[in-house]
Amino acid sequence: MPVIISDIITPLGADKDDIISAALSSCRIKSSDVLRAGVYKTSLDARKRDDIHLVSSVTVELPQDTEKRLSSLPHCRMYDIAPFVPEFGSAEPDGRIVVIGFGPAGMFAALTLAENGYRPLVLERGGDISSRVDAVNNFMTKRIFCESTNIQFGEGGAGTFSDGKLTTRISDPLCRHILEKFVEAGAPAEILTKAKPHIGTDNLRSIVRNIREKIIAAGGEVRFNTCADGFVIKNGRMTAVRAGGEEIKTAAVIAAIGHSARDTFELLLGSGVFIEPKPFSAGVRIEHRQSDVDISLYGEHAGEKNLPKGEYQLSYREGTRAVYTFCMCPGGYVVPAQSERDTVVTNGMSEFSRNGSNANSALAVSVSPEDFGKRPLDGVEFARNIERKAFEAAGRSYAAPCVTVGAFLNDKASLDGATTEPTYSCGVTPCRFDSFLPPAVINMLKKGLGVFSRRMRCFGDTGAVLTGPETRTSSPVRITRSEDMQALGIGGMYPCGEGAGYAGGIMSAAVDGTRCAAAVMKLYRHP
Repeated sequence: MPVIISDIITPLGADKDDIISAALSSCRIKSSDVLRAGVYKTSLDARKRDDIHLVSSVTVELPQDTEKRLSSLPHCRMYDIAPFVPEFGSAEPDGRIVVIGFGPAGMFAALTLAENGYRPLVLERGGDISSRVDAVNNFMTKRIFCESTNIQFGEGGAGTFSDGKLTTRISDPLCRHILEKFVEAGAPAEILTKAKPHIGTDNLRSIVRNIREKIIAAGGEVRFNTCADGFVIKNGRMTAVRAGGEEIKTAAVIAAIGHSARDTFELLLGSGVFIEPKPFSAGVRIEHRQSDVDISLYGEHAGEKNLPKGEYQLSYREGTRAVYTFCMCPGGYVVPAQSERDTVVTNGMSEFSRNGSNANSALAVSVSPEDFGKRPLDGVEFARNIERKAFEAAGRSYAAPCVTVGAFLNDKASLDGATTEPTYSCGVTPCRFDSFLPPAVINMLKKGLGVFSRRMRCFGDTGAVLTGPETRTSSPVRITRSEDMQALGIGGMYPCGEGAGYAGGIMSAAVDGTRCAAAVMKLYRHP
């Protein structure tokens, strides 16, 4: 079993061979004894501006006695990540295995099922990636909004129009499996070794298409523009899904519906599925010049060719309330992300090169049922109310409310003195943010800006711009499930991914989708 050697420090610009050589040297290993070696992960350490360097870990295969000696050292451990090997049950499926939603959770659930011979049926309310790009562009340039195909809905889910971040806080061994599947589908191989991998929205468009083609080639079926509009539950079990004018008999339904499928939440609740409200966040997008972010992080080294675009993650907590940055997009753009008419919602997006002049991030404040109510869909209505008020405040034109940080701190509606140009493609209108955001969110945003300005110089720029609102950081509900991954009291239904409240990003959603598929396969026989 290979050994992972950690905490290998090398200068900026060090290549793979330099990193491996430093790892071998740190453990006094002769290169002639190495059977195989590779870089496992590499990250940038820029905490001290006068000592910016790389920190890496390396996998090495050695003779058994040498591996045993190395594994006892404090910065070494055995590489114990086993490959994903599903278990197969013996039950005969009575109906189709249906996956609802084709975001990361649904996509990887379907891919896992298809690659193991289960021939899943995927129902996706939105269009395929080509028609989806057209729909998004039509909205951005002509304000022609499509409720079924937009930045939230369609092939690839909301993550397809994002930075394509593959970082996650979960330490699930399936993460490596997911990364490898992304690379097989055309993602850059560097995502396997970078500590903060990203794909970029430009690469994601071809990758999700490739994954769909793999599913179909393996016997799966994908139906676009087909929304699940009804569920049949008999004797505590989901037995059919209605979609496209058809009632589809089901053995298992993986509900990977996404955090914006509000109408589906209502359908499930009306069908007797247990749904509970959960905390989520609401706030705004903040934009700085990317060069200012780089200077804040790297100082005089900003702009050096071996340094990546600067990115940050900040948080502050006061009692039970938190304010934090989320989904930071270096060199990116603020984009319209609504899924309902006459609303305004923002999100961030960047391409693989991250070469835009601005950086943006969600600046979000935690909210809970104590703020919005304890009925199942009270959080949905809370977010919807913010989005509708923002639409009204900005003139009912799909422009977004936007002010400078200085204006926001002084409760004004102004872009005077802005130091960067807002990138929101549907246009912006100066508005007081208290016209659509609740007082508790406004107050915590102001506190967060003060705290963050002491941590990063760019946050002290009162000419930076805020565009809002940001309401889709995570699902406002949880479709609660049992240990077997099935919904409480509803056999045959597997709530999955962000929409069900069990994930928070591309990687964790893909892992959850894979695990739901594994639970289905563990029940039913291998075809």
